[in-house]
Amino acid sequence: MAETGFQDQLAQTAVATESALDLLLSPEAAAGETVRPGRLLEAMRHAMLGGGKRLRPALVAAAARLFGVDGEGPLRAGLAIECVHGYSLVHDDLPAMDDDDLRRGRPTVHRAFDEATAILAGDALQTLAFDVLADERTHSDAAVRIALVATLARAAGVGGMAGGQLLDLAAEGRFGGGAAGLMAEHDVAQLQAMKTGALLEASVEMGAILGRADPAARTALKAYAKALGAAFQVADDLLDVEGAAGTVGKATGKDAVAGKATLVGIRGVEGARLRLEQLTDDALVALAPFGEAAEPLRGAARFVAMRDR
Repeated sequence: MAETGFQDQLAQTAVATESALDLLLSPEAAAGETVRPGRLLEAMRHAMLGGGKRLRPALVAAAARLFGVDGEGPLRAGLAIECVHGYSLVHDDLPAMDDDDLRRGRPTVHRAFDEATAILAGDALQTLAFDVLADERTHSDAAVRIALVATLARAAGVGGMAGGQLLDLAAEGRFGGGAAGLMAEHDVAQLQAMKTGALLEASVEMGAILGRADPAARTALKAYAKALGAAFQVADDLLDVEGAAGTVGKATGKDAVAGKATLVGIRGVEGARLRLEQLTDDALVALAPFGEAAEPLRGAARFVAMRDR
């Protein structure tokens, strides 16, 4: 399946994810809940509905389908990782973090509501993700559900996304340390693998867990996902330099102003493009053991490299 085939699958996943999120974020209290405060729920819906490519849920679905698994399990795992991704964006946009006013072409949650509501919305989205994974509707086997929970928790936590965000802020000199311009390329790659790559890797890994993939298959998919995650961030850095805010859906040109650690800042635009091509090739090579069955995942790698350009 070519890249256009993956984009068709991405669009289908986006529709299914949007519909499922709409139900998940309904006003009715779930079992064990008391009441869902309207303002908090509206902030969560503002963060999660009406935008986003839903790449992470599509990766979960594509990886699970590689092992013949489809349906509600991959959809719910995709919802969980999308909730964590959404929470991270809400918090990253806060004045104490990246201080952004625009996300997916709309006001960020702290601008549409207020900072306190945005913090609570992010908190609630994070906990909702694990609520979804713990539910038997995600998988009948408790061991599978525990593996999904552990994978997402580690990707999102101190050794993953949250830790990467801290390193990113430190690289800006927020805590009295050095500036990003002094960082070695290896350190930038590590920071980005944690902040951005970890959730993308977890998406693929969660699909493999649902498919009960054997160790060799999981090793190959891990190599694919690592390359994909790195490629995604390089492409994102290039978009910040070359993209228009109306196309990208958020403010551009902020990385250099903030002194952020990026591969573009170290290698320049052309050097970053070459690295992006290499990472894309690495991702495609890692899928060789799966043959034609992995074509959707190949399409995902090509899509990541070429998105919005």
